[in-house]
Amino acid sequence: MDVVVVESPAKAKTINKYLGSNFKVLASYGHVRDLLAKDGAVDPDHEFAMSWEVGEKARRQIDELRKALKGADRLILATDPDREGEAISWHVREVLSEKGALKGMDVKRVVFHEITKGAVTDAMAHPRDIDMALVDAYLARRALDYLVGFNLSPVLWRKLPGAKSAGRVQSVALRLICERESEIEAFRSEEYWTVDTDFTTPSGEPFTARLTHLDGRKLDRMDIGTEAAAKAAVAAIQSHAYRIASIDRKSVRRNPWPPFTTSTLQQEASRKLRLGTSRTMQLAQRLYEGVEIGGETVGLITYMRTDSVTLSQDATHASRALIEKDFGARYLPEKPRIYKTKAKNAQEAHEAIRPTDLFRRPQQVRAYLDDDQFRLYELIWKRTIASQMESAVVDQVAIDLAAPDNTVTLRANGSVIAFDGFLKLYREDIDDESEGSGENGDRRLPAMKEGETPALTAVKPEQHFTQPPPRFTEASLVKNLEELGIGRPSTYASIVRLLQDRGYVRLEKRRFMPEDSGRLVTSFLTGFFRRYVEYDFTAGMEEKLDEISAGRVDWKSVLRDFWLDFSKAVDGTKEVSFSQVVDMLDSHLGAHFFPADGGDAEIARRCPSCGAGRLNIKVGKFGAFIGCSGYPECRYTRQLGLEGAGDAESGDSAAENAALPRVLGVDPESGLEVSLRKGPYGVYAQLGEAEAPPPVAEGEKPKGRGRKKSTAPKPKRASLPRGMLPSSVDLDRALALLALPRDVGKNPNTGETISAGIGRFGPYLKHGISYVSLKGEDDVLTIGLNRAMELVEDAATKRPPGREVGPHPKDGKPITAGKGRFGPYVRHGKIFASLPRGMEMDAVTLEQAVDLIAARAARAGNGKEPKGKAAKSATAPRKASAKKTSTKKTAAKKTAAKKPATKKKPAGEIAPAGKTAKRAANG
Repeated sequence: MDVVVVESPAKAKTINKYLGSNFKVLASYGHVRDLLAKDGAVDPDHEFAMSWEVGEKARRQIDELRKALKGADRLILATDPDREGEAISWHVREVLSEKGALKGMDVKRVVFHEITKGAVTDAMAHPRDIDMALVDAYLARRALDYLVGFNLSPVLWRKLPGAKSAGRVQSVALRLICERESEIEAFRSEEYWTVDTDFTTPSGEPFTARLTHLDGRKLDRMDIGTEAAAKAAVAAIQSHAYRIASIDRKSVRRNPWPPFTTSTLQQEASRKLRLGTSRTMQLAQRLYEGVEIGGETVGLITYMRTDSVTLSQDATHASRALIEKDFGARYLPEKPRIYKTKAKNAQEAHEAIRPTDLFRRPQQVRAYLDDDQFRLYELIWKRTIASQMESAVVDQVAIDLAAPDNTVTLRANGSVIAFDGFLKLYREDIDDESEGSGENGDRRLPAMKEGETPALTAVKPEQHFTQPPPRFTEASLVKNLEELGIGRPSTYASIVRLLQDRGYVRLEKRRFMPEDSGRLVTSFLTGFFRRYVEYDFTAGMEEKLDEISAGRVDWKSVLRDFWLDFSKAVDGTKEVSFSQVVDMLDSHLGAHFFPADGGDAEIARRCPSCGAGRLNIKVGKFGAFIGCSGYPECRYTRQLGLEGAGDAESGDSAAENAALPRVLGVDPESGLEVSLRKGPYGVYAQLGEAEAPPPVAEGEKPKGRGRKKSTAPKPKRASLPRGMLPSSVDLDRALALLALPRDVGKNPNTGETISAGIGRFGPYLKHGISYVSLKGEDDVLTIGLNRAMELVEDAATKRPPGREVGPHPKDGKPITAGKGRFGPYVRHGKIFASLPRGMEMDAVTLEQAVDLIAARAARAGNGKEPKGKAAKSATAPRKASAKKTSTKKTAAKKTAAKKPATKKKPAGEIAPAGKTAKRAANG
C-alpha cells in the first residue's frame, strides 16, 4: 500500500476514491511546521540556519501519518503544484525523517493541476523527486520576510510607539496606497471647457460634433480654461457655415483577452462580482477541490495559483469544438490562439485557470453550487471560451467639418461593431472611466459625403474640472503590484488582508483609504529605510527569488548580500532621536494633519486653546498625537486625524454622527419605522420607537434615577458589525440585520441547522452548540451553506479531540469528555460541567461524570437541563451565585461603615490600580 499526502481533507477524500484501496490518502492541513515565532529563528551568523516548530494540530497529523506508514511501501507527496506546495512536501518529508518514519522507504513527489481522475492517475504514473530549487526559493523568501519583520518591527515599536509591524512586501503595498492619498491631497482641480455642436444632414438626420481646432490651431484639453474663453469659442462657431471636409473610415480588429491568471481573476472578480481577493481565492479553492455531482466529487477548475496564460492542447481543442457547436464556424478562428505570459519567470509548466471540462457549461452545474461559486465558475468558463473565439471587428469613422476659412474645425466620431466575435460572450470590465476601452457599443453616424453642408442647430459649451487620481480598488492595487513586479500570485490576497488586519488601511466604497497609523508607518520607513520600501528594490528581490527557483542562484548568497546592508540600516536607527522622528513625520505629514486649503499654513497650525502656540506632531508613550508647542504652559492635545474626524470603520466620524438618527424607511411587515442610531457602544439599526417612561405623579417619590420603569417592550435593535459603514446601510440591509440570527441551512452530514448571527464578540455561525467566528470577507448577511459548512468543519478539526465516557444511567445518552478554552469538562446533552482542578479528561470515570453533571444541573435549576443563558459551554467562566454575591456586598458595606474616613486625594490625582499600578511601580 502507498500513502499519499495532500493538503486538505476534502481533496484527500476525492483522490482516495480515484486511486482505490491500494492507496491511503491523508491530509497535512497545509504546512506542518513553521519558523519559531521568536527572535533568532533565522540565524545570519550560522549560514542562516532556521529553527522550525511543529504546531499542536500538525503534530496530530504527523502522528497519523506515522501510523499509516507502518507497513506501507511508498510515501507519495501530492501537495499543490507550486512553490508553496513543494515546500509543504519537503517539510512533511523532513519531519517524518527526523522521527524515523521513513527508514528505507521510497519517497516521491507528484503534481496535478486539476482534480480529475485522469489527471490524478496520470500524475501517479509520472512521479519525481522533490524540486530543491523551488524549496530553496521558499526558504529564501521565508527567511527574508522573517529577517525584515523581526528586525524592522522592533525599531517601529521603539521609535514610533503604537505602530504594529512592518513587512518586506506589505510595507511597499502600503506605500502605494499612502502615496496615492498624498497625490489626491496635493491635487488642485483646474477648470476647462468643451464645446459640442448639434447638426442635421441635408436629409434631416441629427449628429453631434466637438470643437477640435480654433483659429487654425489644434486644441488641447486645457486650452479653453474659462467661461469667457468658452463664450468666445461659441461665438466663433456660430459665425460660420460648415462643410464636410473629410471622412476617414477604418476597421479595427479587437482580440480577446487571454485566460485567467491568479491576478487577472482577482481583478475581474472584484470588478464584475464585487468579491474581495481573499473571498475570490476561497471560492476558487472550493471549485478546484471539487463539488459533489451525481454522487461523485468533481474538481471544476484547474489550480488557481498560477501566473501562466497557456492552455493545454486538450483544453484548446475542446474549447474550439464547443465554439463551433454553440456559436457556429464564423466565431471560430482559423488557427488556435496561443498566449504567452508577460510575467518574468512565469511558471509555464502550469496552465491558466480554466474549467476542467469545458463542455460542463455553467447552467449544468448551477444546482450544485452556491451563488458566489456559480458566478465565479461562470466567469472562468466564459473567459476561457472567449479566449479562443474570433476577433471582434469595429468599423470606425471620423468626420471633420470645417469653416470656409478653416479657422474652426469640428469632429464627429462614430463606431459600429461590424462583427461581435468574442464580445458575444465576454467583455472585460474597467476600474475607472479613464481606462475606457471603447467597446461599449455602437455610436452610429448618419451617411454623409464630402462637400455636403449640414446645418448647425445648436452650440453647447460645458464646464469640467480635472479629477484627482482615483484611490486603489482591490483590483487596481493587485494590477499595480503585478505591473511593478512586486509579490507573486500566491501573495496578493494575503497582502491585501494583512494591511486591513493591521488597521493600516480600510475599504470605503470599495476603495482603499490609508489610516493615520498606516501613513505614519510609511513616512517612518521612507524616512529611515527608504531603500527597502523602494518599488525597484522590492521587484529586484522578487526577480532574485525567481532566479533561485530556476536553480541559477544560490539562496544563501542572496541572503548574505541582503543582510549585510539591511543590518547596518537597522543598527543605524539606534542613534535616531525622538526629535528626529518627529521632525521627519512633520515634514512628510504636516500638510495632511494641518490642511491649509489654499490659506496660510501657519494659521492652520495655530493652537485653538492658547492662540499663540503652534500645533506639531509629537510622539508619546502610547503613540503619535498632536500637541501645542507652548507645553507645559498650554496642555492642548488631540488624537491624530483631521479635526472632527474619527474612526470611519466604526461609524464615529463627525459627519456620520451628525446625520444620526436617520430614518431608513418602514418595515413592510410590521409597519414600524426603521432607523439608524448612535449609542454608547456604536451604531445600530432599530425597528420602531421606544416608549417614553410613564411620568411621575405630582408628590410621588421617584424611584431609582427619578423615573418609573416602562413596561412597554423595547424596540428590536441590531448592532452594525465591525467594518460596516453607516452610510452603506439602507432599508434592506437594516432589515436583514434586524432579522438575525438567520438559518443558513441544514448540514447534510449531521442534520443540524447552521445559523448566522451577531453576538457580543461579532458575527458568528452556530452549529448545534458550537460557535465559529466570521472574519474577513465572510458576510453574516450573505454567507451560503457550502461556505458555512467549510468553516464549521475546519473549526471542528482544530478542536482538541474528546472521548466518550459512557452512557448516562438515566437515559442512556452518551456522556463525553472534552477540553475547552478554560479547561477539561464533561458533557451530557446540553449540560456542561467543568472538571475539578487536577482531574484530566482522560482520567474521569463514568460515576464521577454523572455526579458532576447532576451537580451542574442542580445549580442550573432544580435538576433540570439548563435552558437559555443557563445552557453554557465549558468555555464560559463560572459565576458565583446571587446569594453569595449579595452576602459579600453586605459584608463589604458593614466593613466600610466601621472604617474611619480616609483623607481625600487632591483633585486630579488618581490612585493606580491593577496593571496600571504595576506599570507605575516599574517606572
